[in-house]
Amino acid sequence: MVDSSLPNGVMLNAYPDSIGTKLSDTVALLQRPELENVFSLFYILPTFFQSDLDRGFSISHYAINDELVGQEDLQALQQLGIVLKFDLVLNHLSVRSPQFLDMLEKGDQSRYRDFFIDWNKFWEGEGEMSEAGYIIPHETHLNRLFMRKPGLPILFVRFPDGSERPYWNTFYQEIHYRELEFEDLKHLRIIPHAALQDILQQVNAKIAAGEDFRDLDLGFYLDYLEHIANIVESKRRYLGQMDLNAESEATWDFYEQTLQQLADFGGKLIRLDAFAYLHKQPGLSNFFNTPGTWDYLDRLKTIAEAKQLTLLPEIHAQYGKGLHTEVAQAGYPIYDFFLPGLLLDALDQGRNTYLLRWIDEIQTQGLRTVNMLGCHDGIPVLDLDGFDAGDGYQPGLLDSTAIEAVIERVLARGGRVKNLFGPDGKKIAYYQINATYFSALGEDEQKLRLARAIQLFMPGIPQVWYLDLFAGKNDYAAADNGGTAGHKEINRTTLTNDMIAIGLQSAVVRDQLEMMRLRNTSAAFSGQLTIADTPPSKLKMTWSASGSAQDLEKDPEQGPQPGLQPSSQPGESVTLKADLKTHQFSIHHSSAPGEVKVFSYPKC
Repeated sequence: MVDSSLPNGVMLNAYPDSIGTKLSDTVALLQRPELENVFSLFYILPTFFQSDLDRGFSISHYAINDELVGQEDLQALQQLGIVLKFDLVLNHLSVRSPQFLDMLEKGDQSRYRDFFIDWNKFWEGEGEMSEAGYIIPHETHLNRLFMRKPGLPILFVRFPDGSERPYWNTFYQEIHYRELEFEDLKHLRIIPHAALQDILQQVNAKIAAGEDFRDLDLGFYLDYLEHIANIVESKRRYLGQMDLNAESEATWDFYEQTLQQLADFGGKLIRLDAFAYLHKQPGLSNFFNTPGTWDYLDRLKTIAEAKQLTLLPEIHAQYGKGLHTEVAQAGYPIYDFFLPGLLLDALDQGRNTYLLRWIDEIQTQGLRTVNMLGCHDGIPVLDLDGFDAGDGYQPGLLDSTAIEAVIERVLARGGRVKNLFGPDGKKIAYYQINATYFSALGEDEQKLRLARAIQLFMPGIPQVWYLDLFAGKNDYAAADNGGTAGHKEINRTTLTNDMIAIGLQSAVVRDQLEMMRLRNTSAAFSGQLTIADTPPSKLKMTWSASGSAQDLEKDPEQGPQPGLQPSSQPGESVTLKADLKTHQFSIHHSSAPGEVKVFSYPKC
């Protein structure tokens, strides 16, 4: 499944407008001499496409967002030899997508009537109808639902016949009412012009205040209230992400067309966003159930292979569930969502204990990973936890006390926390912390250097969030004013070209670029990783190029690992020696016998 032509280099992660105002500004940065040979891959977040919410993850159309992206940008990235990674948002599509708008216009006659999930049709016979017009699933079903927001995941959709129908909506939703114009009411000729103007003003005042316009006292014209309310409802606008019905062949046609579009844009690595929510079946969890989720993943794999695409399933779940292992054993690379929290523990507590356990698992099981520090979303903490499926508790990578300690330290440093909820709206688990990684580390530059060094020495492809590279700090104003999902905006500050120019002069940025260039170009990182036996407060990691060639000789049928090429310099090695308490470290690079270059941090 994995395309071995993927480079084993460093991956940039940014929105098209994270730097400057357009993707062309990021391209210009990558063309600067300071960034030469630093990146081999670029994960461009989905404001690359036509979208309207959740900073790109509510996609309306997988066409280029020409306000931010030009074809010349893609050509320039290709000339730089940079491989592109894109998102396919499997579970949902924007309410402003052509498919949803077609259903709003044509109702039951729309070819996309079953492209989305009719909640009542899905749960028919599996619950009781509420007074509000939606089925409340039986308690046994409710207990299996995995919620991303308080309450049931429903958005009521108004059909052309005036009926209100609940549709499955796992993530975000908003309903906006547009103010009426006189033209909307002029057909009510029986009402005098002055009275219509007064009604218009009353209704619009309610809409502007976000209040219920159905409780207006229209006096003599009260009998017309329901008719006027229906006019208001007919002009409503939606904002949100509607779950797709993967039981519909039209949805699979859409997936195939979209994967082809991503390949045509130059994509090679495709992140399957929210794929674990896709398969839904009464009686099962709505998050990674079997065998349905696997059936869908296998079908996607067949489509992707035909287009020479590598799929990277995105899944957030407790380590104790073991889903990361199952996905990896099925031949897919996985996200290392565990590393960010493990490094926060290691650098704050000055211990290698839990980090080394995870490295050992990656190596022992041959897990193929994409790792990170910060990202567009948040710092995962749910992922570190254990899990009790009823047949025995499976421990996490960190115990709950250690996880809570990580959370409390980051919150004390100005971070925020995102939780998960049950159907009753009560919190059931912590999910992620929202902070820049630099701020999560207490805005300690030396900690950031060491965190980056360890990330670069971890197995897998290192993905670098643009703001981490420039030691970005928490943006509280953006988080406070961000509206829906505003907590994530704390780590999404747009860097102006002036900020980039200043940042490139700072030692913490230059040091990271130096380490990243070594990681991106050294043949040693395509070899074998050895972890030395050290005290808990120390860490010694060595990559040796000789390992990859030997391994291929032992198992020629296996071939190279994804993105790893057989070494042409079997003598090359790179060693990280770190003190997790003082955070001082050095990197020793041996490019040939007798030639050793030492990088010490902090530099004297």
